Amino acid sequence: MLPLASLAASAGLAVGQALAGAVSSSPTPSADKIKMQKTAKDFESMFLEQSLDVLNRSEGTDGPLGQNGTGGGVYRSMLNKEYAQSIVQSGGVGIGDQVMREMLRLQGGANG
Repeated sequence: MLPLASLAASAGLAVGQALAGAVSSSPTPSADKIKMQKTAKDFESMFLEQSLDVLNRSEGTDGPLGQNGTGGGVYRSMLNKEYAQSIVQSGGVGIGDQVMREMLRLQGGANG
C-alpha cells in the first residue's frame, strides 16, 4: 500500500505545481478555491478509479463481470468509475485534501 501512497503524493505535487501559476492569476480568491477543490476531487477520483481497476482485474470468465466478449471489461470499467466517484462524494480517502493543501501552499508561494 505504501507505494500507492507515494505515487499519489508525487502525482498530487505535480498537479499542484502545474496549477499553481494558472490559479494564482484568477480574479477572485473564492473562484480559485472552487477550481482547486474541483481539481483535487477530480484527481482523487481518477486515482481511485485506477486503483480499483488494478484491484478488480480478474483472470478468466467466472463471476458476474466475466469477459463475455467486450461487455464485461466495459462494464467493469464503468463500475470502477462510479465506485471512485461515490467514494470521493462520501468524503474520499484524503488524497484530494492533500492535493488541495499542496495547491494552496504553492499558490501562497507564487503570490508572496
